Amino acid sequence: MFVEQLAPLGLVILAAFHPERHLRPDPTTRTLILIGPDGQKFWPIIQESPEFRDGKPNPLDRWTSRIVPPIAETLNARPYFPFGQPYQPFFKWALASRQAWQSPVHLLVHESQGLLVSFRAALAFDAKLELPAKPANSPCETCIGQPCRTACPAKAMLPDRYDTATCHSFLNREPGLDCMSQGCQVRRACPIGQSEQDPARAAFHMAAFHS
Repeated sequence: MFVEQLAPLGLVILAAFHPERHLRPDPTTRTLILIGPDGQKFWPIIQESPEFRDGKPNPLDRWTSRIVPPIAETLNARPYFPFGQPYQPFFKWALASRQAWQSPVHLLVHESQGLLVSFRAALAFDAKLELPAKPANSPCETCIGQPCRTACPAKAMLPDRYDTATCHSFLNREPGLDCMSQGCQVRRACPIGQSEQDPARAAFHMAAFHS
């Protein structure tokens, strides 16, 4: 489905579902498809883009805003983004797809990308497209030891919430350099999606998160 449009851009379909009325971004939407980076293929591709060479802020969002609308137009779909206004509920959409779940550390965990999952856009279709069968349960249910629970060196992953203030404080100190350069240790600890790890992409997102 749409591979020929997405693959050259390092993008892949991560989730697809038929949204209930309260989750539709507009009244006519009958199918939502969430797209995002295709592992280590993604970052080398966008590093060559004009947005990553002009020195201006928010290169990834600007790249997405340029690339995705023409794809949506060719597919007779409408694009929605996880940035800008109005806010779009990507977390709820991912959960509703039953291809991602809330992990024991509250972050989204994806069926194939684990805790490294991220979304670049959603494509909304008026047609109710035929979709493949979904996994029955979260992979966390059968994850031995659930290493994400104890991977955070800052102890910022609390039973009831993610303590972002503690995380930022840790990242300001020398022990936080590993997270800043290699990516969040909790996300990296997930057994699923180990092939998705890309230090350059992780460092970019960590810098944006910690700015």
